[in-house]
Amino acid sequence: MNDQEIIALYWNRDERAIPATAEAYGAYCYAIAHNILHLAQDAEECVNDTYLRAWNAIPPNRPRILSAFLGRITRNLALNRYHRDRAQKRGGGELELIYDELADCVSGRETVESQTDAQELAQAINVFLAARSAKHRKIFVRRYWYAERVADIAARMGMTETHVSVILHRERTALKTFLAERGFDL
Repeated sequence: MNDQEIIALYWNRDERAIPATAEAYGAYCYAIAHNILHLAQDAEECVNDTYLRAWNAIPPNRPRILSAFLGRITRNLALNRYHRDRAQKRGGGELELIYDELADCVSGRETVESQTDAQELAQAINVFLAARSAKHRKIFVRRYWYAERVADIAARMGMTETHVSVILHRERTALKTFLAERGFDL
């Protein structure tokens, strides 16, 4: 079943939308959640919550790219759960490392205009990534969107961990410069 058919099921409030979504995107959503949470049960719960959120969001929303729509819901749910669990446990992990790596590039300060600023920042990052080589873009996105470990990226890309780390460092430095040139407050 293609994306438009699945969206039509949601739009028509047809319960077959959930199993169709699970079949088409269950593994994708699970991978996103598991990369963040590292616990199978928590990842499965996030995926199930993703289906519920999609059910409640479609309609009125009609996503243009269903995978991106579901991926964003899953990622946000997993991040929320991760932060909630870490607030209770105060444990360190991969996600803190990812945030630390990007801390110099993108600040977490909130302002009145934060939503507009966030949209402008997202657009600027997309422009930056579009100008990067496909290999570097894949490494950057796998690390900072999918929260993959450096070792996993290295294995997937047929590279050493050191080489991946160097690429990530250079891309963060380039991103910081790119954003500063465009007036983003770092």
